[in-house]
Amino acid sequence: MNRSKKILPGILIILIAIQFIQPARNKNGQVLPTAISKMYSLPENVQATLKIACYDCHSNNTQYPWYADVQPVRWMLDRHIKEGKEELNFSEFGVYSGRRQINKLKAIANSINDGNMPLSSYTLMHKNARLSAAEKISIIDWARKTADSLSAGN
Repeated sequence: MNRSKKILPGILIILIAIQFIQPARNKNGQVLPTAISKMYSLPENVQATLKIACYDCHSNNTQYPWYADVQPVRWMLDRHIKEGKEELNFSEFGVYSGRRQINKLKAIANSINDGNMPLSSYTLMHKNARLSAAEKISIIDWARKTADSLSAGN
């Protein structure tokens, strides 16, 4: 009993103290010349769906929810965003080699077709990121056609 009276205030102090540690946000507010929307023609519906369902983790412009200001939640979000951008970054898509772009486009189509993306942990908190059957078809068709046209050009 005496030990818990010492531990609980210590934990509370640590939780309060870490709230003052706020890392930089993944938000530059610019559309870079290397952005996928600048490199390739995206139908409006595909672009809108990608922004809603994918860009928070796969671009340089994350729309942070209210709970992103609470630590350690923010650290977990930042790790997730970092991993997502390492896998695919729509803001820097033009930096990828032609072969890598083709592979990424095919991976987008496959991941959506298989139901692996967007992640269920993301759609749980972001209901508008759940893809309808029509949205899935639109993205898959666009990604495959773009990959095919790039393959034909190489």
